Amino acid sequence: MSEDNIGSVDSVTDEKSFSENAPVTGQGRMDAAWGSRDGDESATAQVSSNQASVGYVFEQIYKPWNGTLNPRWMRNWAILRHHVLGIFRKGHRPWGLPTKLFMVLVFIASLGDVGLTLLSALIGSPELHSMWGVNRDNLYGHVFGFFPRNMLYYPILAALLVGGIISEDRYHGTSAMYFSRPISRFDYVMMKYISVAIIQAFVVLLTLMIYYFVEIIVMGRGWAWIIDTFPLFLAAFIGGIILVITYTSIGLGLSSVSRGKFFPGIGLVAIVLGSKTLAVLVSNLFERDIMYLLSPYDCLAHVGQALVGTQTTYDQYSWTWSFASLVLMNGFFLYILSSRVASMEVTRE
Repeated sequence: MSEDNIGSVDSVTDEKSFSENAPVTGQGRMDAAWGSRDGDESATAQVSSNQASVGYVFEQIYKPWNGTLNPRWMRNWAILRHHVLGIFRKGHRPWGLPTKLFMVLVFIASLGDVGLTLLSALIGSPELHSMWGVNRDNLYGHVFGFFPRNMLYYPILAALLVGGIISEDRYHGTSAMYFSRPISRFDYVMMKYISVAIIQAFVVLLTLMIYYFVEIIVMGRGWAWIIDTFPLFLAAFIGGIILVITYTSIGLGLSSVSRGKFFPGIGLVAIVLGSKTLAVLVSNLFERDIMYLLSPYDCLAHVGQALVGTQTTYDQYSWTWSFASLVLMNGFFLYILSSRVASMEVTRE
């Protein structure tokens, strides 16, 4: 090697030595020669030793699986079971301990009027029973009462549930595990939605049923009383379903546009409580009630008052406007949810 070519790098390709020392076995080897200005008077190339590390070339081929798939309902049931049973047992979705504790506390707190009904029956106090027993106003308040139910219980519970229900799939890439299997995006959204709604129904609707049937048992109510009050119970139950649907739609819509747990939870609480506070301020300062139609809580309360037949606190407009606003809210957040899930990536490892 001449001094003019000092510092250049040449590849050494000797077919004979390569075939003798490193036969072709799916491995590759590169030998390099180098030089420098100091100590290069011999003009001989230094070649890497035969013990140099070699690289491996792999060929990865995907082969179709020709087995029998589980039916559609079984695949959907697996998603539903994964989320719902994670509240009660291990081996399913790992819900956090704060979420489980808060759910238990809210469930017990929602049974407060049940305990007071039992107390009034034990001590025989008509005054206490008139305050906490089953009637039109108490059935409404059990679901739509602002404090503490729709201020502390239900929105925060929904926020904890929807925080990472979809955003974690996007962040960790587990959406690829869903969509690389024969699971449609509609089934994915439907099972996530039903899972969150069922968990909320445990608190909202199950406690309402316990409240009503405890009244029948401890007070010895007859068929005449049941016939009179069952329509009120059914109306409150329908109102609870609308509440669960609305909070689930808002929460999942926010979760689909996020990659973390914080934004969907805080966003849901901010929408429910912030819009309520803003509507009250605008009504008191400017005597304009239009902001109530933008508040999920006020629209739910107005529709609930119309369903149960209790005294309304929204005399400025009909309850049908509130119902239409709820339909638009749910439609808007469901559209966000569907469009974001449609854009979720599908990759194979």
